Amino acid sequence: AGWSTTTAPLTPSFRMEDLPAEVQPVIMSLLPLKEAVRTSIVSRSWRTLWRFHCNLCFDGPNDPDSDTDDEFAGQDSTKMKRAKFIETVNSVIQQHSGIGVNKFSIRCGLPKEDSHHLDRWISFATSLKAKIIHFDLIIIDWPLEEVHHFPLEALDAQGGSFVQSLFLAAVSIPHSGIRGLTILRRLVLESVQIFGDFPGLLAKCSALEDLEIIDCSGVTNLSIPHKLDKLRHLLIDSSTTDIEVVELHAADLAHFEYKGRVIPIVLHGCSKLEKATIMFVDTKALAHTFTAVPSILPVRILHVQAIISKYAQLQKLPTIPEGMFMNLRHMTLIVEMQMTIMKFFN
Repeated sequence: AGWSTTTAPLTPSFRMEDLPAEVQPVIMSLLPLKEAVRTSIVSRSWRTLWRFHCNLCFDGPNDPDSDTDDEFAGQDSTKMKRAKFIETVNSVIQQHSGIGVNKFSIRCGLPKEDSHHLDRWISFATSLKAKIIHFDLIIIDWPLEEVHHFPLEALDAQGGSFVQSLFLAAVSIPHSGIRGLTILRRLVLESVQIFGDFPGLLAKCSALEDLEIIDCSGVTNLSIPHKLDKLRHLLIDSSTTDIEVVELHAADLAHFEYKGRVIPIVLHGCSKLEKATIMFVDTKALAHTFTAVPSILPVRILHVQAIISKYAQLQKLPTIPEGMFMNLRHMTLIVEMQMTIMKFFN
């Protein structure tokens, strides 16, 4: 028998243009913004697709110094990079369609004379009702009292609350005239200057599930009288700030983290708490480690870190009552003493 010369029919090639017009920008948004812009150059019919990208994330220069030996050359190079970054962000937001923005993120260091660009970027993100807003700023030459003011009131001034996740670093938030961020689920504040009634602001965030406060100033009393019924994760790092008391009602809280001095911490109704991390920076806080936060007693996972000034403090630890941690399944205890770290695992 002879060999057959028949061949299988060729499968039609896939073309982006064959997809519905509303699907094409969705596929392009799966790429990082920079790659989406580059890909749009491949075909004439793709050139406008990036303008519908839903995640606008920009990472700019953060360090004012340079690795070059010439200090002045390094400064000039950084200024050029920063100017190019600002030009790129402004160009993108000018050409963007303004439709379907899910996330707007800026991570950069800006000198004071460029602060007007921040105002424009914040206005763009809030006017388009981005669900995720992320401003991570590194202040280069600003006095501490002149960091950029982030206008929280803009987040509910567009006909109702819209932001679901908010990350702010190295800004100030003057709280005034805010009706409520009613669908905000995640709030992270790092090195933020907080003015006004911060507990009152949190009371208006009824959907909050994740709250992280890291080295923020302006808050000494973190007592929140209103219930945060949906809060599941709370992180407080006050190792360089002056928070004096923490008290809140969070029935669904599952994970609590604290780093700082020994202060009164009262977590009401936290029967679902499963994991806790406690890191005291006081040198004489070890004796309070297991008693300072009574609400952590039902946890299944416990991480504790403390500092001692002399070995004798280990011998003065109080006896833990029997049955104190009935549900505990894993514990990590780290004790630091004069550059020596001792770890105990259970």
